[in-house]
Amino acid sequence: MSVLGSGESEKRAPLKRRYIQLLAAVFYNCNIKGFLSGSIYKGDIKGLCVPGLNCYSCPGAVGACPLGSLQSGLLSSKYKVPYYVLGTLILFGLMFGRLICGFLCPFGLLQELLYKIPGKKIKKNRITVMLTYLKYVILVIFVIVIPLVKLVPGFCKYICPAGILEGGIPLTYMDPQIRGLIGVLFSWKFIVMVVILTICVFCFRSFCRFVCPLGAIYSFFNPISFFGIRVDNDKCIHCNACVKNCKMDVKRVCDRECIQCGECIKECPVDAISYKKIKK
Repeated sequence: MSVLGSGESEKRAPLKRRYIQLLAAVFYNCNIKGFLSGSIYKGDIKGLCVPGLNCYSCPGAVGACPLGSLQSGLLSSKYKVPYYVLGTLILFGLMFGRLICGFLCPFGLLQELLYKIPGKKIKKNRITVMLTYLKYVILVIFVIVIPLVKLVPGFCKYICPAGILEGGIPLTYMDPQIRGLIGVLFSWKFIVMVVILTICVFCFRSFCRFVCPLGAIYSFFNPISFFGIRVDNDKCIHCNACVKNCKMDVKRVCDRECIQCGECIKECPVDAISYKKIKK
């Protein structure tokens, strides 16, 4: 059977996707008590990584962010490999690839909602394609090199907009003691967040496309992931409608930039695109 149904139900997959995105965001942050008390959940399951980008310090978070966990693992073990986190990332990648970006990332949902704000939009072009490589540079420098050399979680500390949005702002609002500790770093992260979110209004999923190291990691698994999009080459007429109508910087369906959202399914005139099927 199909992962998301078959036939006409696959045509409606993009509509189902919004609900799945919302459910994922709620599931990741279902610790209501944390929002009421302004405290961070530290129970047993907090050590488990959720698939998408979601700040550990969010008062509602019940799981850990894979990127934060990877940096923490590199910090705590220094030059030893954090096998648990790497194994988790590999498992998520092999199972879903960037389908996680399209369905299971709360920050991806936020970006898509911001893009719905009316205004002139920046369409994909030669420059946006070049900018997609920036996230790999950020992955190497801020997620791997800085934690190993400077012993600080580079991406979480200096860039991650989800950290300041989900963790920094709620905690400083609810805890007067934390408000008293606000300094230059908080101001910097706040500015970075505002800039990124503002760009997302005009450029579709700009953080996801150009900045996010987690998307960069999952992109390596996209062609071989168990779940995701497939193209029936026997049906395909190479009209390129899928690529032309995709808002991501894809060169073909399910390449490294494809978030496997399923929008291309309804664009294909010969029904050559579908979600991979699970054989009974």
